[in-house]
Amino acid sequence: MTTPTIRSGLPADIPAITAIYAHAVLHGTASWELEPPGEAEMQRRYEAILAGGYPYLVAERDGVILGYAYAGAYRPRPAYRATVENSIYIAPAAQGLGIGGLLLDALIQACTERGFRQMIAVIGDGTGASVGSRRLHERAGFRLIGVAEKVGFKHGRWLDQMLMQKELGEGDGTPPAL
Repeated sequence: MTTPTIRSGLPADIPAITAIYAHAVLHGTASWELEPPGEAEMQRRYEAILAGGYPYLVAERDGVILGYAYAGAYRPRPAYRATVENSIYIAPAAQGLGIGGLLLDALIQACTERGFRQMIAVIGDGTGASVGSRRLHERAGFRLIGVAEKVGFKHGRWLDQMLMQKELGEGDGTPPAL
């Protein structure tokens, strides 16, 4: 099996991205949305990420989108401008094949190149069904910084929210240039 290509997302990728995300919303705990958004909303979100100067990546093999990842503002206030939050979603048939790691590594690199200094992973149910996401981030050098217990309710149960953090580039060694 050939290694997928990691590239910048394109508007033509939105239908596949929408389908991947819809599955995550309906069947998983990575997203705490309860109803999957349609293509128009996913297009709006994609454009907002790019307009903010953040990376939006896809993993593709033989013309098929296997997953996607993007970074966005961690919080809207200006003091947070050097900190990003990441998101990674993998198509059901491509889960467990290492694609999440390829996307996360490329996303970390893209954010570092843009001058961001901290990356936060907000993992829904990191102690339960999303333990794979926690392990993915641990392998990439993220450290646990906190758990908010029982703050979400989805699929008939209460969910914890885990926060993990990774320093990028110069980290807190110098003021951000952003």
